[in-house]
Amino acid sequence: MRKITLMIADSQPFFRAGVRQILAQGDSPDALEILECDPGENGNEAIAQIAENSPNIVLLDIGYPFRTGLELGKRIARSYPGSRVVMVSANPEEDDNELFEVIKSGAVAHLRSKSCSPSELVETIRRASMGEYPINDAVLNKPKLAWRVLKEFQDMASMDKTIEDIMTPLTPKEVQILTHIAEGNSNKRIGNILGISEQTIKNHVSAILRKLNANDRAHAVFIAVSRGLISLQLAEHGAHLNENALR
Repeated sequence: MRKITLMIADSQPFFRAGVRQILAQGDSPDALEILECDPGENGNEAIAQIAENSPNIVLLDIGYPFRTGLELGKRIARSYPGSRVVMVSANPEEDDNELFEVIKSGAVAHLRSKSCSPSELVETIRRASMGEYPINDAVLNKPKLAWRVLKEFQDMASMDKTIEDIMTPLTPKEVQILTHIAEGNSNKRIGNILGISEQTIKNHVSAILRKLNANDRAHAVFIAVSRGLISLQLAEHGAHLNENALR
């Protein structure tokens, strides 16, 4: 069984110990190597440990209510893309604005500690380690938020650039793979569906990100939807809600 290296980055030893205990009670505790880290005032300690240990997953405290962890999450996502960030918030309420900022940070998942069950935590870590984006589930279930994210990326993509400036045409195979990504499939799963190796899928994904000038897989999906390269139910919801949601 593939071992997952997880770093718990939180300033509170009590929280880190609690998460470690929850994970130790999971179905496959031996599949996890757990590191604990106090990020420090400016996050440099977390960055140093990530550089040294290359964890697969970083479980990062968002710092509710001031969201001080967002900037550190952005630094990790941009500088260490192999260490996938799962944001944890103490916010007791669902907060679309917070979720929106987490999406922009490049995190692959967003959990609320007040409502997150041990099984959900374990499953989120497992999915994230396999290359999935659990945060997409939250976006697809919130059409207004989905349209807000879509518009944000659309504005970023079109700012002072024409469509020819920001993207190179995708091949039919790349469009096919991007559609499977939009449906929430991991690279391994897409490879199984298409009958090609996972490494080949990774190569295609790298080409897609480069051509679309996208930061990550989720960003690529939103750009592709906004440009009409792929068709999703998400886009239909967004078009319907455009005038009401964005006034």
